Amino acid sequence: MDGLRGLTADDPQWIGDYRLIGRLGSGGMGRVYLARSEGGRTVAVKLVKAELAAEEEFRDRFRAEVAAARRVGGRWTAPVLDADTEAEVPWVATGYIAGPTLSEVVGGTYGRRGSHGPLPEHSLRRLAYGLACALLDIHGVGLVHRDLKPSNVLLTIDGPRVIDFGIARALDAVGDQTQTRSGTVVGSPAFMSPEQVQGHRVGPASDVFCVGSVLAYAATGRQPFGSAASGVHAVMFKIAQEEADLAGAPAGIRGLIEDCLAKDPAARPAPEEITGRLGPVPGGASSAPWLPAELIASLGQHAVRLLDTDTPPGGQPPTPATTRVAPRPAPAPAAERPRRRPHWLPLAATAVVAAAATAVAVPLISGADADSRDRASDIPARYLGTWAGPVLRDGEPTGQERRFVISNGTVGEVVANSTSLGATYECRSDGTLVSVTAHDGRPALRLDTKVVRSVPEGRCTALGEHTLEAGSAGTLKWAAAGRTATLHRSAPSDGTVQAGYLGTWQDTAAGAAQRLTIRQAPAGSTVLTTVVEGPTGRCTAHATLYAAQDGKLTVGPAVLDRTAAPGCTPSNTSVFHLAGDGTLDREFLGGGEQPRRYSRAG
Repeated sequence: MDGLRGLTADDPQWIGDYRLIGRLGSGGMGRVYLARSEGGRTVAVKLVKAELAAEEEFRDRFRAEVAAARRVGGRWTAPVLDADTEAEVPWVATGYIAGPTLSEVVGGTYGRRGSHGPLPEHSLRRLAYGLACALLDIHGVGLVHRDLKPSNVLLTIDGPRVIDFGIARALDAVGDQTQTRSGTVVGSPAFMSPEQVQGHRVGPASDVFCVGSVLAYAATGRQPFGSAASGVHAVMFKIAQEEADLAGAPAGIRGLIEDCLAKDPAARPAPEEITGRLGPVPGGASSAPWLPAELIASLGQHAVRLLDTDTPPGGQPPTPATTRVAPRPAPAPAAERPRRRPHWLPLAATAVVAAAATAVAVPLISGADADSRDRASDIPARYLGTWAGPVLRDGEPTGQERRFVISNGTVGEVVANSTSLGATYECRSDGTLVSVTAHDGRPALRLDTKVVRSVPEGRCTALGEHTLEAGSAGTLKWAAAGRTATLHRSAPSDGTVQAGYLGTWQDTAAGAAQRLTIRQAPAGSTVLTTVVEGPTGRCTAHATLYAAQDGKLTVGPAVLDRTAAPGCTPSNTSVFHLAGDGTLDREFLGGGEQPRRYSRAG
């Protein structure tokens, strides 16, 4: 099995409830093991370096990152299965992804040597779609990856997987001291964003720039701003000041790569715009393979070898560990923090969180237990999750809707993403925690907001300080700039498009052929593409899902595609519902547009 090495006498035989099979990789930051659970599931287990674990700031952040990683969907990332953040040597286990890194495939070092290089356009489109969907999941809980690069992208039969998000965030807690002592750097120079190389604040748009760099590498086989042979400072200068080398990139995806690589963060497309521009991307077992045939064959052989792997190659399993690592003193009274039973580990097992070169995923992001408050977060647990409700002004309905997604964090960090939806606009904001104060005996969050997306462009402005406090019957009360709302917790199904809506629909009324394509994507992502063929030319527009509930779909106002003909006008916020005869009805909010009815496209 490629990359799997035997255990040594210094390696543990068990970590937690997981029996180690072999060592997958190591590097400047870590050592990763292949292991199996008592139930037979294959996992990857990472250990944190002892000197990092000794830093209280790092451990606090690591604890928080692991806790919320369980809330990130595993479709485009690796699921976190287990962890012990309180052990003398903390560890975390994720599902093992049996696939090579993008750097191995493009570099021709996977499977038969030199068997591949740059990917074809259809593979690049699927890669771009998967990367954007992964960012939607990561950014959806208020996190930024910060180190998206080819070695942090794994390729599987049904699509790419993004790994190791959150490690850089945890390292930020210990800053330059950790970087000096351990030799680690937050981010990889060749795949950093201009904000990173210039030392500016890093936000979600930074990850989009990295998507562009990763796609450029996959399309050309070259690092877009020069290799390490050019010198780190020369590469970083090119990232900040010069255009990427895209010679040889397929024309069909080159424009998307260029847009992602815009120097101005505000000019880059959001992840949901990327998925919308790519259109419906096939996926699943019934679709044609997204990777070249020789890679699909290598992946199949890799999976077979994994099933046969039990003992480490090249030798017998090591003798059981006999040194017990004592649990750390609890940073809070034991009654306030659940403790895991201590596990047997050798003192020599002071390996670190994942190496950049490893082909195993361990996402680390922020969160908290449902019934307790993590010391690394200032957000009470009952505030976490997704909340939505209608907006009032001076007690009167405005016709607007407001949604908050609240995640863990501390004062000064972004802890909330909010969406305001009106008939003709959709505004998204990031909320930075200002303070947690007591109001009528209950905690209240004060947030400072910043607009991160405006449809139409320039329409939205920040409302200043927002206040969220616990209400009655499990609600939250929101107030800002004279507006209020009673927010109710949203169920996971509210962000899932019902199967009956999916597919392509058409309407030939009003002298213009109109086709809709509705796809499955999380709330806040592009789910609707509208194409109208009329007298003025072809008009293409995209809209994002606000909610899927009560048998209806609510999507925001449309955004015209850059290919739309002059004279095209975007539509208002729409509400769809399925009629009893199998047709699809669409109503537009705010007036000005007549309801429409669509039938299934033949």
